[in-house]
Amino acid sequence: MQVLYEDNHLIAVNKTNSDLVQGDSTGDEALDESIRRYLKEKYNKPGNVYLGVIHRLDRPVSGVVLFARTGKALTRMNRLFKEKEVTKTYWAIVKNLPDPSRGSLRHYLVRNPRKNKSFAYDAPRKDAKEALLDYTTLASSDRYHLLEIHLHTGRHHQIRSQLARIGSPIKGDLKYGFDRSNKNGGISLHARSIHFTHPVRQTPVTITADPPKDNLWDYFLEVVS
Repeated sequence: MQVLYEDNHLIAVNKTNSDLVQGDSTGDEALDESIRRYLKEKYNKPGNVYLGVIHRLDRPVSGVVLFARTGKALTRMNRLFKEKEVTKTYWAIVKNLPDPSRGSLRHYLVRNPRKNKSFAYDAPRKDAKEALLDYTTLASSDRYHLLEIHLHTGRHHQIRSQLARIGSPIKGDLKYGFDRSNKNGGISLHARSIHFTHPVRQTPVTITADPPKDNLWDYFLEVVS
């Protein structure tokens, strides 16, 4: 577990493609459990360790995940997220370059819980939620392209669904139309950074996470650095 940021109120880690943020029916140990154990051992804490889940990433997605170490921090961070005062930046690797190479996407997403999938439509329809994002092409290799994405809404599988809708599914994302899986079982979508005002200290905080180690991510990281 790679700890990216830690103080008395918050802790952030760099999630791997296989980590669960919070426990589910699989019974696999989740990040919140791992972090509680880490804090208990590091600070020799007796009894239960408080940890609040502020936000989540899909299991096959990597990158920054932020947790609260106090109830006060959780309440205030939840308010910042609700009021859209938290900026999250994502990186995605795609095979098909969007046209244009930078722009904004507006779709209407319908979630299918049975399939655990969201379907994007170009026009409003019953039970659909509006989904907005901006994207920019940062770099290209001989076969793939690195996109930087900023969300304006936080819908279920939003980035995955919207990029698939325009013909640019994320590398490794079989659920949304990519033709083969990644070796690590994840998808090439990474929560690169998160920026917010500290809920207690009222100072600006930016937390950045490097993508998983593999040849393609390493190439793009070097090109854009």
